Amino acid sequence: MDHRSPLDARHPGPLDPFTAPATASFTDYVAATAPHLLPGRATAAQAAAHSAAGLDVPHGTTIVALVCADGVIIAGDRRATSGNVIAQRDIEKVFVTDSYSAVGIAGSAGIALEMVRLFTVDLEHYEKIEGVPLSLDGKANKLAGMVRQNLGAAMQGFVVVPLFVGYDTDAADASKAGRIVTYDPTGGRYDEWLGYHSVGSGSVFAKSSMKKLHDPTNDLARTIRTAVEALYDAADDDTATGGPDTVRRIYPIVVSITAEGAVRRSEEEIAAVVDQVIAGRTEKPGG
Repeated sequence: MDHRSPLDARHPGPLDPFTAPATASFTDYVAATAPHLLPGRATAAQAAAHSAAGLDVPHGTTIVALVCADGVIIAGDRRATSGNVIAQRDIEKVFVTDSYSAVGIAGSAGIALEMVRLFTVDLEHYEKIEGVPLSLDGKANKLAGMVRQNLGAAMQGFVVVPLFVGYDTDAADASKAGRIVTYDPTGGRYDEWLGYHSVGSGSVFAKSSMKKLHDPTNDLARTIRTAVEALYDAADDDTATGGPDTVRRIYPIVVSITAEGAVRRSEEEIAAVVDQVIAGRTEKPGG
């Protein structure tokens, strides 16, 4: 027999959630007992206490992209940092996502890698179901939606900012088929028409380098050299960006996308470019 007053019955005690009828949804249970623990519902103080910095999760930087006469290239350094510590020296942050697109990631590495893997599977699944690949704008919009879905985590410090590049096979002018698309943490997408862009902590220095060196009429080889130069300049001024490591043979990852498709450039090719850049900087340290 329940001896509580009607008022007590309307206001269960603190143990009642544990003795109430069970629910098949753990999320529903947390929402009823501790809603502040759900993603996107933490207070500002709680979010700060459980932020990406507090967990020391690895972060990736820096990514650069440039258009050229043949298409577009994207490149990234190999360093991931956790606070002031180098978490990984040879992380891969540039990925071919289908025959005519690639993505570079900056931000919380674990979430970013999962996002790119899912994006790649989505593109492959669409092509298998529909029989044709998704359009370039469709790919860019799909990635924007995935970034938007991460907004709750981004508000707690786990920000992911991808850089998307692709070759538009439907473009009327082949010289303008190379495209660069940028995003903000809310999922907003923006076409970059300057012909170059960079994301990550070293992006300011990389952009300054590309601003002086980039020419959209350059051929593929010259544009790859410009990308490596930009990453070198970023590493020179940003501690989170890793420079080429000739001792361990760790070099930037570079992907080119032309009418022939997306190609990850060989380590031997990039090593040769790095040697040229280092030789030039030996003679002229300022670049």
